[in-house]
Amino acid sequence: MPAHNSKTEHGCQDDKIIDIQSEEKGIIDIQSEEKGIIDIQSEDTGITETSESHQSSSFPDGGWRAWLVVMGAMCNVFSTFGFVNSWGTFQAYYQQGILKDTSPSNIAWIGSIQYSLVFLPGIFVGRLFDLGYFRSILSTSSVLLIAATFLVAQCTRYWHFVLCQGIVIGIAAGGIFGPTIAIIGHWFHRRRGLAMGWVSVGSSLGGTLLPIAANKLIAAVGFPWTMRIIGFILIITLGVANLTLKRRLPPVNVAGGLLNLQAFKYAPFTAYCSSAFFSFLGIYTVLTYVSVSALELGISESLSFYLLSMANASSIFGRLLSGLLSDRCGILFIMHSFYNLTNEIS
Repeated sequence: MPAHNSKTEHGCQDDKIIDIQSEEKGIIDIQSEEKGIIDIQSEDTGITETSESHQSSSFPDGGWRAWLVVMGAMCNVFSTFGFVNSWGTFQAYYQQGILKDTSPSNIAWIGSIQYSLVFLPGIFVGRLFDLGYFRSILSTSSVLLIAATFLVAQCTRYWHFVLCQGIVIGIAAGGIFGPTIAIIGHWFHRRRGLAMGWVSVGSSLGGTLLPIAANKLIAAVGFPWTMRIIGFILIITLGVANLTLKRRLPPVNVAGGLLNLQAFKYAPFTAYCSSAFFSFLGIYTVLTYVSVSALELGISESLSFYLLSMANASSIFGRLLSGLLSDRCGILFIMHSFYNLTNEIS
């Protein structure tokens, strides 16, 4: 009898173990089904959601190779946004020199086209970057930007400047700028704000040094050789960028076509894109007209040309500070804080 009872007890225990294992398996199956539902929802919008801990652990977030990428990206931003942010100097020079018979508003269209085309190609270039195209886009756009800069030296008519400095330089800068910003996300996650802050410093350095160089060189060697010298500077900076920038993550073929309009079904993404769109509508107006406005207000020519460089130089501190704080306080919180501060000052 005791032996029989012992077997019965063991049998009951085995049944309980089997029941517990079955319940655990059922829970795992439910979790798997829930995960499948999340994956399907992500596919509908074309947006993949991954846990924070998994993302952070899979990124270098430092090391000599990652910071080398940051240096190359900084050189690219120097050559694109730094160059484009120097437009105020060219606006003032064209009004007083080569294009003095053209209205200031028409001349401003050259700079406006530049600014718009730095961003506009990103709609297509970003998608190509996701599919794995990077090196071909970067090298082609670099050659086009350098060639267009040398061609500006030969321009004499308004439509020449619109074509070379407005359209071609704008498209080339856009082809470089979009992938450059995206590639930082391959190497940084937890410290991405700091990395992006250093990358954006390239824009401040370009917008500080190039206007001063252009102003001094135009007086010393004339406009054509000024543009050629800027072209040689771009050969160096873009050469460094092409040698140091490198993808790390494999291509991602997200459903939705070239534009992937389905991504706008994701409300936070749509809200962010809309706010960024309206923010950039007026952010560069001051940089475009600061030198011209200073001249009209009676400020000396020698000082007015430096106002653009002063504005770009002072932005270095804001770029680094916002990048550092965004990693600790959150990106949107820092953006809103600086937006409010800018509105109060304006």
